[in-house]
Amino acid sequence: MKNYILYLMLIVVAYAPLLAQDNQPQDSTKVEKLGEVFVNSVRVKPDAPITHSNISKKEIQKRNLGQDIPVLLNYLPSVVSSSDAGAGIGYTYLRVRGSDATRVNVTINGIPYNDAESQGTFWVNLGDFASSVESLQLQRGVGTSTNGSAAFGASLNILTDAISKEAGGEIANSFGSFGTKKHSIKFTTGLINEHFEFAGRLSKIYSDGYVDRAFTDLKSYYLQGNYVDDNTLIKAITFGGKEKTYQAWYGLRKDQLEEDRTQNPYTYDNETDNYWQDHYQLHWNETLNSNWATNIGLNYTRGKGYFEQFKDDRTAADYNNLINDGSDVIVRRWLDNHFYVLNANATYQKNGFEIISGISYSDYTNDHYGEVIWGTDLANGTSIRDRYYLSISDKSDFSVFSKATFRMSENVQAFLDLQARFVNYTTTGLTSVRAPINVDEDFNFFNPKLGFTYTVNDSNSVYASYARANKEPNRNDFESNAEDVKHETLNDFELGWRHQSNGLTLNANLYYMQYNNQLVLTGAIDNVGEYLRENVDKSYRLGLELDASIALSEQFTLSSNLAVSKNKIQNLTINRDGGLQNLGDTNIAFSPNMISTHALEYTPNTKFRTALIGKYVGEQYMSNTDTESSKLDNYFVADLNFSYTLPVKTVFTSIVFTGMVNNLFDLEYVDRGYTYLDTWSGPTASEIQGYYPQATRHFLLGMTLTF
Repeated sequence: MKNYILYLMLIVVAYAPLLAQDNQPQDSTKVEKLGEVFVNSVRVKPDAPITHSNISKKEIQKRNLGQDIPVLLNYLPSVVSSSDAGAGIGYTYLRVRGSDATRVNVTINGIPYNDAESQGTFWVNLGDFASSVESLQLQRGVGTSTNGSAAFGASLNILTDAISKEAGGEIANSFGSFGTKKHSIKFTTGLINEHFEFAGRLSKIYSDGYVDRAFTDLKSYYLQGNYVDDNTLIKAITFGGKEKTYQAWYGLRKDQLEEDRTQNPYTYDNETDNYWQDHYQLHWNETLNSNWATNIGLNYTRGKGYFEQFKDDRTAADYNNLINDGSDVIVRRWLDNHFYVLNANATYQKNGFEIISGISYSDYTNDHYGEVIWGTDLANGTSIRDRYYLSISDKSDFSVFSKATFRMSENVQAFLDLQARFVNYTTTGLTSVRAPINVDEDFNFFNPKLGFTYTVNDSNSVYASYARANKEPNRNDFESNAEDVKHETLNDFELGWRHQSNGLTLNANLYYMQYNNQLVLTGAIDNVGEYLRENVDKSYRLGLELDASIALSEQFTLSSNLAVSKNKIQNLTINRDGGLQNLGDTNIAFSPNMISTHALEYTPNTKFRTALIGKYVGEQYMSNTDTESSKLDNYFVADLNFSYTLPVKTVFTSIVFTGMVNNLFDLEYVDRGYTYLDTWSGPTASEIQGYYPQATRHFLLGMTLTF
């Protein structure tokens, strides 16, 4: 199947020029709608009974000075972001409704981006990707059917740059605290012969990080070629880059945090993560007539990289006897993977009825292996880069879906979404600690979704929905719980109200997410900083989300959102002190009961804007046992953001100055950490905890030249 996907990509590229006709392309609105079809299968419309937020390119540009996408989304309802290095660049993380990255499905132009095996999202491999994004939609809860792993907390759908009719470009540079620098250049040819456009971006981002030596060095690119006529849009895209990041994933112990919160306990010069990833996408959207449209998406992703570590006084058996006992050693642990995707869907719409049906198939292969590249006492016959472990993985994922939107009456619109998903995951060999990992599991899921929207009047509507999702374990789950791990099921109930009138937009949503066998974070991390998980029988998340924007005057706008929730494991039983203990109902780890954001924006004219933004995150536990020593304090962080556009008439069309002061009041806070309280007890359990300090007051300043 993977070879056929490559052949299809080549065939489309070869025949695309033959499609050119003398037709004039339709207006920019038609071109924009053609482009949006790439994400129609995973996005929802504004009146759908799905809880969601949309972010436009204009909104992204207000704060885009090099920080990663999770940080740019930090102000949305129920969202919390964090970073290892503390300043929002490098290894960054996104949680929605308390659910971590393995539960947030991410697609780029409808193509799954989550790593198929770990199910995580590594934004460090998408340096400056926000500069090539046309729009984002964040669906909270299960949402609609999507491609790739199931959405158990949210789904994030990204649409990349649209076609530009006019030639142009921009040069963007920004500088800031901790040696942060971003340099990027973008260009577009505009439409050539009314049909073809070529565009691209090159970027480099560097930051020393708030944490000592936690530097990040990112080089990235984005290139696209487009063909468009009245009814056809063909888009060939390649993007990717290279990252090098110094390790900060183990954080600091409490005593280290109190001594110097910026210190890094790692001292080996090259304790770094190094990874290369390139994506190749091909999309063909065809409008057949006023009722029918089709879309085909193809993807190939090539990823390869390693992280390097120094370890002292090692045991020979842990390294396949490539060293002698007591030797110091430097190792590299590699990932070498290929990812193929085929998406195809068709849309039919007539008289308010719309049905979208499609399929998605992906195949992922990954080699995990470790090399010894240096040792103080290598065993006889050992050569540099001899491997001390190897495992080979393959995951195939096939899904078929059909979703319909139709009117039951003048005021009632119904939404029905049915998806069947079939997954096979196999892996053989040894883990990095030379433990056997032999898995061959099939998962067959049926995921129905149903919702209704009732339009009360021109200003008000209410909606209700039910969605069911099933999710398979990831590789780490099989490593740590191979015999007992189960797939998990989520039943998501949503009830919402939307109001829009002159100067006021208000969204309110009540949700109840009931889980069976939820794989909750235990609070512990593995030897690459990934959180470990284990099944709990029954658990739930119950919450209320409010999101409002009000125009106080022509110059002032106030925006606020508030999420209040209760996140519980029911009758948690853990194995501690040699026996099972029932702790009753406990809080789910890393699930604050309150998250809120408030922003006051001042726009005196079309050239200048400034905004003061405050973010509050309530206290949360790093463990599931409600142990006080694992509690993280609440925090409130304020940011100041501004931009000024200077119109010019020669060479450049405008010069835009942008600035940010983050953590304006210089708060020392921790938003994430780890603990082993759930996995063992004793006097050391509470001591073996780590914390990730976030940056105190820091700034970013940028200038963008457009032409």
